Amino acid sequence: MARSPNENIVIIGGGPIGMSLALDLAYRGVSSTIIEKTDGRIETPKLGLISVRTMEIFRRLGLNNYVKDTKFKRDYGLSMVYCTSIATHFLGKIPYPSLQDEPSYPGSPETKWRCSQIFLNPMLEERVNACPQIDYRTMTQFERFEDKGDKVIVHVRDLENDTTSTLSTPYLIGCDGAGSRVRRQLEIDMLGEGALDHSVAIFFRSSALASDHKMGEAERYFFVDDNGWWGNISAMDGYELWRLTVSGADGKSESVVKDAAAWVRRALGSDDIPFELISALPWRRSQLTAAEFSKGRVFIAGDSAHTMSPTGGLGMNTGMGDVNNLAWKITASLEGWGGDTLLNSYTIERRPIAERNASVSTHNFNQLKSVINCTGILEETPEGERIRERIGAQITGATKTEWETMGVHLGYRYEASPILASDGTDEPYDDHRYYVPTARPGHRAPHVWLGGGPPNGLSTLDLFGPGFVLLRLGTSPQSCDTFERSARKRNIPLRVIDLDQADILELYESPLVLVRPDGHVAWRGQKPPEDAEKLWDIVTGA
Repeated sequence: MARSPNENIVIIGGGPIGMSLALDLAYRGVSSTIIEKTDGRIETPKLGLISVRTMEIFRRLGLNNYVKDTKFKRDYGLSMVYCTSIATHFLGKIPYPSLQDEPSYPGSPETKWRCSQIFLNPMLEERVNACPQIDYRTMTQFERFEDKGDKVIVHVRDLENDTTSTLSTPYLIGCDGAGSRVRRQLEIDMLGEGALDHSVAIFFRSSALASDHKMGEAERYFFVDDNGWWGNISAMDGYELWRLTVSGADGKSESVVKDAAAWVRRALGSDDIPFELISALPWRRSQLTAAEFSKGRVFIAGDSAHTMSPTGGLGMNTGMGDVNNLAWKITASLEGWGGDTLLNSYTIERRPIAERNASVSTHNFNQLKSVINCTGILEETPEGERIRERIGAQITGATKTEWETMGVHLGYRYEASPILASDGTDEPYDDHRYYVPTARPGHRAPHVWLGGGPPNGLSTLDLFGPGFVLLRLGTSPQSCDTFERSARKRNIPLRVIDLDQADILELYESPLVLVRPDGHVAWRGQKPPEDAEKLWDIVTGA
């Protein structure tokens, strides 16, 4: 296909979103340059959960097994435990299995995974460095850009040599975090709540915490005192690495960082559990979404476009949805078959999802704080025991939905998108807890195992990615010659796949289903479209 004479995309920020975007573009044959101001090392991990949808995206990119090969103890229990400290009083538990015992989920070929950023970043960096289509530049500072209308000039500084240079790119993408320089130059406002809470992340090592205490194994330990919930410890590898989050550090973050060891000791509740302090990092919990996700030829993604409380693990995973949505649209524009509306649809489709997920995250945070009237919880008396029983029941009940959010991860949909052909069906209820598969336009095309299922079978999701896919379902596929000829004439990548499994037709509800390169349904019908050109105009943004 015809391409722009200068198609090298510049990405600012070498975190999980920036590197994944570069890998997705490379998957589609597009070269990119990543500009990262640090040396790439992570001192304090900020994420731990890889959602089932992100694992599906990694599966498409051939990265899912690399994620599963990263370090996390496979038989370490991943329950949620609530206590006054590790060494003192047990309050309650929400049991969840280890990675090796995680049951398969019928709605996906993948399961969620535990992978701290200290392991995810090096894995992605290794894949980026192995990809000839990606130029990964560390210790390089983004300075500013100039949008010329037909290209973007990007000014960068080599921090080691203190020299400046410029890059020319058809599109610039800011994946440079909550304080994004790219977004600030675009003068895009962040809307929402800027300071839900000030917290401190304390990273430490303790092999004893993996086994030598009465609370048992847990992915997360939540701590409650007379004033309610104040922090939690999260397992980073199931062996010896942990992150303590101290919440409510408003106005005292500096003192918490200074006294980080004392806060770890408070959480442990004993001098008999040895530990080694690694780092402490203050941060601000917020619920903010950019008013726009692009201007001209410049885009933002991930934390540059939206920030949210980490309660529920939706931050990076929402950013991966941005990657999945944007990469194919950039490619289509470079190859000439994407119309003007296609790139404009990025904000229209992704911004509501970011607002939705940020709202869910804040709800989860507020549920943690909702358990009050904890006075007496530390008392070694019968009344103290009754208080602990009450608080344990309240806090486990209030927070359980934080961990059961399959609807959030798989059930999001793109309503009111200009590049979808509606079939007239009503939007189903957006249940954050439970996922109900549907092939309604705008939704993720549902997973069904093809021919026998795992371990050797393919998923319907494995059919989607490089271009559009037209599924012809049932035992008597209808001819779609006009639709196919129209795609060839317009250089639109299209594969036609015939599937005669009854369960797929039953789930997809139509014998003809057009799926976009990001795995979302663009159109479905009982017969071929009457006007093939008009349908292609819609779904390609022309």
